[in-house]
Amino acid sequence: MTAADQPATRRVTVFVRGRVQGVGFRWWTRARALELGLVGHARNMDDGRVEVLAQGAPDACDELVTLLREEPSTRRRPGRVDAVVVQSGTLRPGLTGFVER
Repeated sequence: MTAADQPATRRVTVFVRGRVQGVGFRWWTRARALELGLVGHARNMDDGRVEVLAQGAPDACDELVTLLREEPSTRRRPGRVDAVVVQSGTLRPGLTGFVER
């Protein structure tokens, strides 16, 4: 697929497992997502994971996933990431901003 064939907007849902709750991980994720021009949210899940829904330019979504997976982190990501699972999804119209839930 060439760059011209890529959609202008992509949505990913990322499930991050590790020591990612109570350490500033959602705040850090929000800051990186906003720097990349993404919209969506980061929220704690009952099982200890963090769910990150990000929507925007495909390259920006890929960069956020790379930053979430990066070990060791070059961007001072808090906590510890043990696993990252990425799922593509259908675009959600009307999303604005990036929030912590």
